Amino acid sequence: MAEAPHLRFEGVTKRFKGARRRSPPVLALDGVSFALAAGRTLGLVGPDAAGKTTLMRIMAGLVEPDEGLAEVLGRPVDRLDRSQIGYMPQGGGLYGELSVRQNLELYARLRGIEPEESPERIEQLYRLTGLAGFEDRPSGQLSGGMRQKLAMACAVVAAPRLMLLDEPSVGVDPVSRREIWQLAQELAAQGSSIVWTTSILDDAERCDELLLLHEGRVHYAGPPAGLARRAAGRTFSRPLGAARPREAVQALLEQSGIVTAGIAGDRVHAVTRSPVSPGPGWQPAEPCADDGFAASLDTGELLPPSELAAAFPLCDTDSAGPAIAAIGLSRRYGDFMAVQDISFAVRPGEIFGLLGPNGAGKSTTFRMLCGLLAPTGGRGTVAGRDLTVARAQAREALGYMPQKFSLYGDLTVAANLKFVAGAYGLAGARAAEAVERVVAALGLGDYLSSPAGALPLGIRQRLALGAAVLHTPPVLFLDEPTSGVDPLIRREFWHHINAIAARGTAVLVTTHFMNEAENCDRLMLVNQSEAIAQGTPAELRRLARSGTGEPTLEEAFIALIRSQRGQAREVAA
Repeated sequence: MAEAPHLRFEGVTKRFKGARRRSPPVLALDGVSFALAAGRTLGLVGPDAAGKTTLMRIMAGLVEPDEGLAEVLGRPVDRLDRSQIGYMPQGGGLYGELSVRQNLELYARLRGIEPEESPERIEQLYRLTGLAGFEDRPSGQLSGGMRQKLAMACAVVAAPRLMLLDEPSVGVDPVSRREIWQLAQELAAQGSSIVWTTSILDDAERCDELLLLHEGRVHYAGPPAGLARRAAGRTFSRPLGAARPREAVQALLEQSGIVTAGIAGDRVHAVTRSPVSPGPGWQPAEPCADDGFAASLDTGELLPPSELAAAFPLCDTDSAGPAIAAIGLSRRYGDFMAVQDISFAVRPGEIFGLLGPNGAGKSTTFRMLCGLLAPTGGRGTVAGRDLTVARAQAREALGYMPQKFSLYGDLTVAANLKFVAGAYGLAGARAAEAVERVVAALGLGDYLSSPAGALPLGIRQRLALGAAVLHTPPVLFLDEPTSGVDPLIRREFWHHINAIAARGTAVLVTTHFMNEAENCDRLMLVNQSEAIAQGTPAELRRLARSGTGEPTLEEAFIALIRSQRGQAREVAA
């Protein structure tokens, strides 16, 4: 007899109370139906507030549906055997003050496993995750990739039949994303099923099946290739040629017939609203899941000119000095060198990307250039102000969106924006005008009275971006601004970023999405605290070229990182 599906949902509906008193209930899931067979991997995708996390929590037995049938491992969710399920919540659920060992042993005991009685399983987890040697390090001091690997190990310590992984690869670099995917396959027991929620369609394409949710409803269920085919006949590409990548993309996004556009290697890639090419020189291209996602959720609306950018003063991009300069920047913590001799300059109107694996030193470099951290060597300048002698003045000239959401979670959106406006010296009518502009440009109007900590991730990121640009600074620092948000919101963010740079603002950005990095005018690749490559995206791709064909920027990133690691191992040997 064939084994029953590990998941069977029929007409599942779930409502939650409205955020405000007397507000109507929120319909989180609306008649969701699907099934997942044993041993299969399901990719769960969709925009913010689509219902993905609610669905995962029902699968984990933490929430019961209001209507419909929800069976997990052959049982209704109200009679679920939770020992058979490994659940990794969004954010990982780790205790930052506890060590790697203490976190893993705590979760083992919660699953009914005494670590001393199962040393083989514990050692296997350390070995597969690469955490051997880090057992006594507090989990809060691990790099993003290592934290995600530890969180996954904690979720699956009991070798469950069903693994529920909510955004396991969020905020990690391309090398770590591949390692985390491989780790999930290795940690899964024979016949186990995996549900992998992700905003990264490249990850979703590795799954056996996809479920696309939007506004609580299923918009697609089936193999990844089927989602890609939704854009069939409407995907085109052409050589980039001498065009500036971000300007070529921006020009396309302003056309009414274009759903989305981006750079793929040395070509421009576009999805159209009808099976008609954008113009001369365009050729049909093979669609991917990202294309199908965009085509499925396209509203037909044109991205309007960026109101966020329109308020920025038009600056002289031919000014003599750099807007941002790092001169031999270094930062040491005891015996650990976090950043070593980093040097680069960013001109007004330029987007400069800082790339590298988790823990490479990118955020430390950011914090030094923002005046939040003193370097132990070298110096930095922002808007012509030396951070060693004029830190306060330099900070007034910049906007900073940190990697981690740093606004006040208990304050409303309106209160946060009012507070930040005051911190930047805006008051009265100027402050009110700035807040109104940001709210309108980023679609925050419906959330003004909502606590910032309760917002969906994409809305929190919009709020953080809005706070960073309230005072229209000449220099903008964006540390992973689109981490964890869906492709359509990433498109919207870069629409604003490109338009802001076009006004003459210098932008320094970190990102783990290589298709986003193609928007940058120049890039620096950092690994193990040192700069290992610098140049335009095309120059970095050429550095990694081997044989025939142009590598993608992601392939170049992985090749250059692995080459540098190999050289480091040879030196150490």
